[in-house]
Amino acid sequence: MGQSKLDLLQGTLDVMVLQTLEVLGPLHGYGIARRIEQVSGDQVLLNQGTIYASLVRLQQRGWITAKWGTSDNNRKAKFYSITRLGQKHLAKNTAHWQRLAGVMGRVLAMQGEGGEP
Repeated sequence: MGQSKLDLLQGTLDVMVLQTLEVLGPLHGYGIARRIEQVSGDQVLLNQGTIYASLVRLQQRGWITAKWGTSDNNRKAKFYSITRLGQKHLAKNTAHWQRLAGVMGRVLAMQGEGGEP
């Protein structure tokens, strides 16, 4: 079985975007996508449509804001920032994902009675 890229649940990508903005500060969509890909070890590949849909969703929920600025290569770009509401949502979700990852780790490590793997 070949290594395929990870398919992300909608809410998963939103949390990744919020975390990226929380840690790195304001970024444009392309910068957010590249950073997530880099940190994931290229396990996650994001096309423009996917990242854009997440940014629109997060803005509609009031978790990020956007304002126009100039990118490194001197082009006009929208820069996104996490809001206080977004930080609260991120904190709640971080705890949830850490618990879920812990539970999944334990279930996947489960062994049968008698020590059989």
